[in-house]
Amino acid sequence: MNKVNIIHLNIESKTEKLSLVRDFISGAARDFGFDEESISKIALAVDEACTNIIKHSYNYATDRKIDIKVMPNQKVFKIVITHQGRMFDPNSVRTPDMPEYLSHYRKGGLGMHLMRLLMDKVEYKILPDDKCEVHLIKNLSVKLAQ
Repeated sequence: MNKVNIIHLNIESKTEKLSLVRDFISGAARDFGFDEESISKIALAVDEACTNIIKHSYNYATDRKIDIKVMPNQKVFKIVITHQGRMFDPNSVRTPDMPEYLSHYRKGGLGMHLMRLLMDKVEYKILPDDKCEVHLIKNLSVKLAQ
């Protein structure tokens, strides 16, 4: 457990590539030692991040690239998603009022909220070379034997 090297996947910005991303992340999380529930949460958070990049940063352009690196370190599972699309201010996304949201039968708009709920830490960075990064971090909880 936890002896995973940095692995990486580079995809085109197409929604049909998201299943490949989920499989890649699920396999890496499983190798790192997460249980199936945690694996599903991590895969969903990464899917949401990539979907947001495809929709909002690349405006559905299918000829752009998304680079995904898994960088495990001891008990921390870190995913860094890099793109060269439009960046946005994550602080501009407020936590939704779920009863209000559900009463209006809205669709979409929960990606950031889900990512924040499912991961221990979500960070956005703008790099000097016009690249943007999304960092998703999940801590490995160790269950003690009873």
